[in-house]
Amino acid sequence: MTLKEKIMNIKAFAFDVDGVMTDGGILATDDGGLYRIFDAKDCFGLRMAKMHGYILAVISGGHADGIRHRAVMCGVEPENVFLSSMAKIEDFNTFINKYGLKPEEVLFCGDDLPDIPPMLACGIGACPSDAAADVLAIADYVSPCPGGRGFVRQIVEMVMKARGDWALDVEQYTNSYKY
Repeated sequence: MTLKEKIMNIKAFAFDVDGVMTDGGILATDDGGLYRIFDAKDCFGLRMAKMHGYILAVISGGHADGIRHRAVMCGVEPENVFLSSMAKIEDFNTFINKYGLKPEEVLFCGDDLPDIPPMLACGIGACPSDAAADVLAIADYVSPCPGGRGFVRQIVEMVMKARGDWALDVEQYTNSYKY
């Protein structure tokens, strides 16, 4: 099956965080705080996916409250944010079973060794251009974008455009995301 054919099956996206939604850099403070930088365009891409009915998940080994807050702000349902995930395939299976999804209906984005099992199990395993060599070797799609620098937006936009979903309804956006 071609990538274009696989894209037509996608109903959900699942993302790692460090190295995917961020560039992998973590600022550690003296008091133990950990800070990450997320790309605003990536967040908008997730919001577009959510508004068009795609189901979103975050499956991360990270455990900071800021990850959950940012994911929810971008449209991920709180119960679909899996933190401290050491066996990501288990959380991936929990996610797909909750929604009755088939693995081939999910595009999983990862960048390092813990992401390989869900990348192999899903419909499309995608990674940023700067992913670990082992991930680059097994990915169905390698983005031209590095992690944290438009990768998430590029993946979401690619799928949605191929499926004819990439259109902004300003009123829906305004009503969906108020602060």
